[in-house]
Amino acid sequence: MYVNTKEILEKASENFYAVPAFNINNLEFLIAIIEGAVEKNAPVIIETSEGAIKYAGNGDIYRGTRLFVKMVREYAESVNIPVALHLDHGKHFEFIAAAIKAGYSSVMIDASHEDFEKNMAITKEVVKWAHASGVSVEAELGQLAGIEDNVSAAENVLVDPDQAKRFVEETGVDFLAPAIGTSHGAFKFKGEVKLDFERLKKVKELTKIPLVLHGASSVLKQYVDIAEEFGADFSGAKGVPAEEIKKCVQFGINKVNTDTDLRLAFVAGLRKHLKENPKEFDPRKYFKEGMNFVKEVVKDRLEFLGAAGKAL
Repeated sequence: MYVNTKEILEKASENFYAVPAFNINNLEFLIAIIEGAVEKNAPVIIETSEGAIKYAGNGDIYRGTRLFVKMVREYAESVNIPVALHLDHGKHFEFIAAAIKAGYSSVMIDASHEDFEKNMAITKEVVKWAHASGVSVEAELGQLAGIEDNVSAAENVLVDPDQAKRFVEETGVDFLAPAIGTSHGAFKFKGEVKLDFERLKKVKELTKIPLVLHGASSVLKQYVDIAEEFGADFSGAKGVPAEEIKKCVQFGINKVNTDTDLRLAFVAGLRKHLKENPKEFDPRKYFKEGMNFVKEVVKDRLEFLGAAGKAL
């Protein structure tokens, strides 16, 4: 079932669990994610970045968005779980417009690099466009450090809860990503993880809408170890432990973005298979082990976020 992201997240917010949003760039990741969600009877959100859209369309963003909608819809309409398609970190209006026109379930307007008033004005305008087409909208307040795809910031700027309340009221945004201390990419932290749970709790109390956790990959050691055993170098990679993410869900997070963990799992499986099968040249075979690893990450996330069994 292809559904509006808002439908999935409002149910999650009402029932105190979170739904993972998984980034894809190609068919292989989509298949692995859908298979994992079906096995766990769970709702799932598929995300594409601006970079993924350019990649899929070979530079043509309208072709890229149409391709992703057709691909995700085809799989969604063949399974009995809710599936949504979301534009992650939309920073350019042409990408947001292309996603809305193509039929995405939701879009993110990320104007978090602007000052508060300008962020609010830009978000309000995007909400007006999107809602006119029945598309829900995510926005971000504060900034996450790190680098991932087209997102880059030198340091964290944490969200102000009072500003968050005003922002939600004046823009009409459907869900909000508050910066509480996570970071993008595989190299998130040099020391201990420090997330501001009190700040998160306050934002939820004041806004009363579904909240989103960005930069939430855990950088799972088992896949890092496998990848490095077969030639990768991920030294220093560190993510957000599952227990910390669970706490975020307790305090109001309902959408948890995951990209890095899928990439690490896929490359671990790919490297392992190619090393163990040096004569293999059929991509349907050497991609399969990576896809299986991705599916296991998906199933694990659905379980510990509380989304397993929540499809209907």
